[in-house]
Amino acid sequence: MTTAVEQDDKILRLIGLELMFSNPQNRVCAEGITAVELARRVHLKIDIVKKKLNILQEKGIVRSTGVSPKYWLFDDYGFQRVEEDDPVYMLLCNFDDVDFCHFFEY
Repeated sequence: MTTAVEQDDKILRLIGLELMFSNPQNRVCAEGITAVELARRVHLKIDIVKKKLNILQEKGIVRSTGVSPKYWLFDDYGFQRVEEDDPVYMLLCNFDDVDFCHFFEY
């Protein structure tokens, strides 16, 4: 049985990894991915996705551009500047159970 915190961590990780491995060829728009597009891709409600995007943005891991619609991108430089002992950083660096076939075509 998973707790609510563990489930929240899985959702945050899913959204973070989706942005981390996102590339312009797989997006509708080259500027980034909208929260709506991301919600469809991960099969979650838009308000949950927006909440998790804000958490990642506060950490400097993702950045947004535009106003309406707002496009989201993974910030490689910001990610590298996050402390290694940060819980969100450790969450995104744990690749033990990541299905890379979901993100890449071989």
